[in-house]
Amino acid sequence: MSKKRIGVLTSGGDCPGLNAVLRGIYCASEEMGWEVLGFRDGFEGMLPEGGDTMPLTRENTAGIMQVGGTILGTTNKGHFTSKIGGGDKAMIPEEVIGKASKTCRDLNLSAVIAIGGDGSMSTALQLYRAGFPMIGVPKTIDNDLEATAMTFGFDSAVACVTDALDRLHTTAASHKRAIIVQVMGRHAGWIALWGGIAGAADVILIPEIPFSLEKVAEVVQRRDASGFKSTMIVVAEGARTRHGQQFRRQSSSGEWRLGGVGEMLAKEVEARSGKETRVCVLGHLQRGGDPTTLDRILGTRFGVKAVQLAKEERFGTMVSYQNYEVLDVPIADAVHRLKRVPPSSQLVETARAVGISFGD
Repeated sequence: MSKKRIGVLTSGGDCPGLNAVLRGIYCASEEMGWEVLGFRDGFEGMLPEGGDTMPLTRENTAGIMQVGGTILGTTNKGHFTSKIGGGDKAMIPEEVIGKASKTCRDLNLSAVIAIGGDGSMSTALQLYRAGFPMIGVPKTIDNDLEATAMTFGFDSAVACVTDALDRLHTTAASHKRAIIVQVMGRHAGWIALWGGIAGAADVILIPEIPFSLEKVAEVVQRRDASGFKSTMIVVAEGARTRHGQQFRRQSSSGEWRLGGVGEMLAKEVEARSGKETRVCVLGHLQRGGDPTTLDRILGTRFGVKAVQLAKEERFGTMVSYQNYEVLDVPIADAVHRLKRVPPSSQLVETARAVGISFGD
C-alpha cells in the first residue's frame, strides 16, 4: 500500500519560526509513515504542471528549527491573492483553482497545510470551499489574526524591537535627543505595544489610539523640564493622528503600503518642542533573524497539531493557540476580522500606569 502523502506551503511575509513548523510537520508525519511534499513559493507552487515541489526529508529539515525564513520560499503576490488590504477581498479565478486542484489530484495529496497570515488563510478558505482538503496554520508577526491568542513570529519581532530600543537609549541619552522608532503594524499595534513596554519607551503610538502631535511634543518638553534629556517614541507604521491621517501609498499589487509616519513625527516633534529628533525605521529587521525560544516551541507545536488534524481529516480548520493549549478552530473564524489592541485593555493600562503616553 502506498504511503499517505500531504502537501505544505508557506505563504505571505516570511518570519522566524516558519522552519520550525515545517520541521514539526515532517517529524510528526514521519512517525506515521507519511510523505510530505513542500510547494515552493506559497500557493504559486501549485500551478506548474505536476507542481513546483520539494520533498521534506530528514536531511533537509535537520537543523532548520533555529533558522529564520523558510526553506520553501514564500510570496505575498501572484495568482492567489485574496486580500488586497484592510479586509477587502478578491476572488481567486476559477481557472487558477482548477489548475491547483489538478496538481493536488496528480500528486495524490490527502491534505494541504497552508502556513500564513490573514490573506493566506482567506486563500485557504476559498480553496477549502472549492473542495481542497485544507488545514491552516496561523503566521503573522503582527499577531493580528483572529481566533488565536498568539502567532509564531510575533515574539521574535518584539525581541527585535526591544533590542533596538535597548541600543538606542544610550545614543539618545548621549546626544540628549528624541528618537522615534518606527515598527511594523499596519492595522494593529501589538508589536509597538509589547516592544515599547519591554524596551522602556516613553511614548507608544498605535493604530487603535489616534494621537495628537501636540500631546507627543508636550511629553518631550515635560521630560526635558523634569531633567530627562532624552525621549524614546515607538510608532506603528499604521498609527494615525486624531484627524484620521495615515501615511500610506498603494502598490502595484493593490495592497496598501504604509510608511513615512516616523519621518513626519520627527519633523513635527522637533518643530513643536525644539528637541533634536532622529528616526529609526526597523522595517524587515523584524522579520529576519533566528526565532526566539518561544517561537521555536510554538512553531513545532503548530506543525504537530496540523498533522493531527490531517490524520483526523478535520479539513477547513486552523490551528489555534488558546490558554497555553494548541487547539483548532474553523478557518472562517480566523478571517472574520482582524484582532486589534483594545484601547482599554489591561496591557494598555499597564503602560499608562508606568508613565507611558499614547499621545491621546
